[in-house]
Amino acid sequence: MDLDYRNRPGLFDRAEEQIFDLVVIGGGITGAGVARSAAARGLSVALIEARDLASGTSGRSSKMIHGGIRYLAHGDIGLVREAATERRILRLIAPHLARPSPFLLPTRSAAGTAKFRAAMWTFEKLGQIPHEQRHEVWSAAELAEREPLAAVNGSHGAVLYHEFLTDDARLTLANARSAADDGALVLTYAPVIGFLFEGDLAVGVRCESAIPGETLGAAVRGRVIVNAAGPWVDTIRELESPADPARLLLTKGIHLVVPHALLPLSRTVLMSAADKRPIFAVPRDEVTYLGTTDTFHANAEYWPKIDSADIDYLLEAAARSFTSAPLSAGDIVSSWTGMRPLVAQAGKKPSEISRRNEIWTGSGGVLSVAGGKLTAYRTMADRVVDSVETQLGRKAHVADTASRPLAGGDFEPPAANGGQQDRSARLLELYGSEAGAVEADGGDIGAEVRQAVLREGALRLEDYWVRRSARALFDPDAGLSSLEPAAREMAKLLGWSETTQAAEVAACHRRHDQDNALFQGAGSRSLPQEETR
Repeated sequence: MDLDYRNRPGLFDRAEEQIFDLVVIGGGITGAGVARSAAARGLSVALIEARDLASGTSGRSSKMIHGGIRYLAHGDIGLVREAATERRILRLIAPHLARPSPFLLPTRSAAGTAKFRAAMWTFEKLGQIPHEQRHEVWSAAELAEREPLAAVNGSHGAVLYHEFLTDDARLTLANARSAADDGALVLTYAPVIGFLFEGDLAVGVRCESAIPGETLGAAVRGRVIVNAAGPWVDTIRELESPADPARLLLTKGIHLVVPHALLPLSRTVLMSAADKRPIFAVPRDEVTYLGTTDTFHANAEYWPKIDSADIDYLLEAAARSFTSAPLSAGDIVSSWTGMRPLVAQAGKKPSEISRRNEIWTGSGGVLSVAGGKLTAYRTMADRVVDSVETQLGRKAHVADTASRPLAGGDFEPPAANGGQQDRSARLLELYGSEAGAVEADGGDIGAEVRQAVLREGALRLEDYWVRRSARALFDPDAGLSSLEPAAREMAKLLGWSETTQAAEVAACHRRHDQDNALFQGAGSRSLPQEETR
């Protein structure tokens, strides 16, 4: 399951050595899931990613595995049942990446409580939710005692139910590593720049290295090509056929991270924004994050800009929802924003567009897939590979993706302690069954970097800082203090010069400054003394 990319020329050579059954464009959760499903069925697979695994949408979600409760309002029973089933499966195959978490919905009336309880009963029956995970109803007094910050004036009580939190980037990585374990070639920092054609039929792709200083490239041939490039699906489709109309509408979602001491919640709390959209406040160790917005965005970008209106939207919702002192821009320690690639539906608002996925075949025979939800990525991937096998003239096989553990997933999770996270717990959440090896290697930043480079395909400092360790998102200092020691270790492993090492650190600082430009210098409060949760 190791992704060791230190021999880049060898990887590009391997990409040209054979005709693959399947070439997948895009190393997000969809592409990685497709690669895993196909490789598990015995297909030869090449997965080609323009940057790092999960560097687009799949590393920028709200980090939740939803049961699909809100789809009941739209009467989409099938989607609810699928989501609930997939939650159970992910808990089985990757328990460290599907962590149970209580969600709390404060209510304003008896009617509101009754309406949500009815939805919960339906959901629990459809999803075969075990008794210990059934919902609870709290009175106003219980809400004030057990989650006092959420007991604002007018609260009638609350409904407590259970969802799952994940690390979306590491979930993507686990799928890619599992595909590699079944023989798939996973090539990152290799953007596709064109297709290879025989007549009108696309028979492969041309890619080239995006690592500074490298002049590598490859022609990767495949009997079937799947375009799973997320927000860049239409960009790849244009390479296949410039005349084809765009199919996607992109939306942008942002998340803001504040010190947990300023919003010391014990559970994820659902809030209501000014436009009545549900948003979340999620406690995670030393921070709490707020999300998410949902607005149309014109262009596919790796790092969409955060606007002051985005910040105001979330902070105003928090101010209405909690009794603590209102948060300000100066309290924000980090943020992230990402693109959602939705299949266009004219006349609908962003939050109204269906999250179902669609597959269509281009003029060159390329299968493009877009839409879908993180929670249901596995079944979506299986459906795509069913289509691939049909195109190959094979009878569809049943892969064991629902029962075979993902990388790091072969262990029994310990009971949650509900308190602040120690180092061992952090390593277990990151690495699952591989946590012991990382801890034995020192368990520090150096050990995390060695795991990232030698087993997880990290090639840039950003790969470790943002996606392998999530320090950029969830460390109290946005992981800035980790950059120098991490860069020193990566330099030893990857043969960086002092100039390259300094450039990698500077690039991450620049990325942080650009992402957080609206918060920098806004003036933060001194933190209150926080009790252990």
